[in-house]
Amino acid sequence: MNHFVTLLTRIGDKSGALGAVVSTMGCAMCFPALASIGAALGLGFLTRWEGLFVNTLLPAFAWIALAANALGWLSHHQWQRSLAGITGPVIVLLSLYPWFPYGWSTWTLYGGLVLMLVVAAWDLISPAHKRCTPESCAASPTDADANPT
Repeated sequence: MNHFVTLLTRIGDKSGALGAVVSTMGCAMCFPALASIGAALGLGFLTRWEGLFVNTLLPAFAWIALAANALGWLSHHQWQRSLAGITGPVIVLLSLYPWFPYGWSTWTLYGGLVLMLVVAAWDLISPAHKRCTPESCAASPTDADANPT
């Protein structure tokens, strides 16, 4: 079961980050920097569905990445990695809803997307492994021999 959760969180994190970036590439008016990259990659045809991308798919992929990173904490218990993984989708969601009327919300969205991609790349390069604490790990045989009680 733990292997299934690990696989689910790794796939969810990457698909959430990639889906959020592709969703922003379809809205030239909202996110001109990413839309120009999308047009250069041949994704200019996505502009006719920009309402769907910005209002539905972008938040959905951010929620997927947020849930995958929160679920990942249950399998590896590394709070630094989980905090970095949760921060990007939270910034994306905040920039889409409460911060959207402000001019700086586009830049916070870009920052959140970059953070999501960095965390996804970090997970590809160095996957999270469960780390145990002294209270939760059984003593190794050499420790038991060295400290007889």
